Amino acid sequence: MTFALAALSDLATVVGNLPAADADAATAARARQNSLTKPPGSLGRLEEIAEFMAAWRATARPEIWKAQALVFAGNHGICAQGVNPYPQEVTVQMVANFQNGGAAINQLCRANGADLNVMAIDLDRPTADFTQGPAMSEAEALEALNRGAAAVDEGADILILGEMGIGNSTVAAALAAACFGGDVREWVGPGTGSDPAGIARKVDAIDRGLAKHAATKGNAAAILAALGGREQAAICGAVLAARAARIPVILDGFICTAAAAVLAVADTRLLDHCLVGHASAEPGHRKLLAAINKRPVLEFDMRLGEGSGAALALGIVRSALACHNGMATFGEAGVSEA
Repeated sequence: MTFALAALSDLATVVGNLPAADADAATAARARQNSLTKPPGSLGRLEEIAEFMAAWRATARPEIWKAQALVFAGNHGICAQGVNPYPQEVTVQMVANFQNGGAAINQLCRANGADLNVMAIDLDRPTADFTQGPAMSEAEALEALNRGAAAVDEGADILILGEMGIGNSTVAAALAAACFGGDVREWVGPGTGSDPAGIARKVDAIDRGLAKHAATKGNAAAILAALGGREQAAICGAVLAARAARIPVILDGFICTAAAAVLAVADTRLLDHCLVGHASAEPGHRKLLAAINKRPVLEFDMRLGEGSGAALALGIVRSALACHNGMATFGEAGVSEA
């Protein structure tokens, strides 16, 4: 059955209805790792990733037969504040580029074995300017969240998430600041190439938005509706639907992580089944990773978005499982153990 929320306020309690990691499968995976022909722990994070996958797929020897990549696209009313050097038409143009196979995410999905699906969400209907009022009504945010949830293939073994939307680095910084506080300037970066004046406009817009929506503090649903975008809500929905189906998730960089981090305000356990594919070069990402206690799989100085860093990290996850499942044990290989 496809996952859906009946009300946006259900974010506060939904974790109680979702599966947890399978401790027995994780223990069995660790035992297998310790029986393989290598010193214990010598494959470092590859061993941790294999155990993580075992826990969420509920099997000691998980495999990836189907990897789904979802890229959600949306447009944002905050662009009226001059926060981005590109017009919003670029969102539409880039979605066409994804669909025609010409973007980085297409190549990385092809190289690392993921099926790419692109969902453009009402690009002709940008969200409202959050300096003037809520970006979305609760009904609009709920609709986008459930559209994201419905896009998840329940037959997938792993889910990669990414986004596209002119103005959404400002939205991400606003969400991060609303969720975790601190100086707004520490959350804001150049995004698609803003100069210092453009960055200053971002900071000013976010400061005004946070002041206007101060009453949302600590309320994940209210933060998402007041400051988020449709693609951010869809990412939240996809994360939740994946959890319901025991599908591990690889989040992309700053914008994708900031969207999912709204769920951590509701309950930190909602991100337990998520890896973060890479540490973005956007300056707010490391601060955000610390706030949600996540260590990225890769550090490649990327800041493209699109799910590109998550798709690249899929290759590492596949490698971890190849070793986990394909290596011989000491007994099988006739190698003496210490």
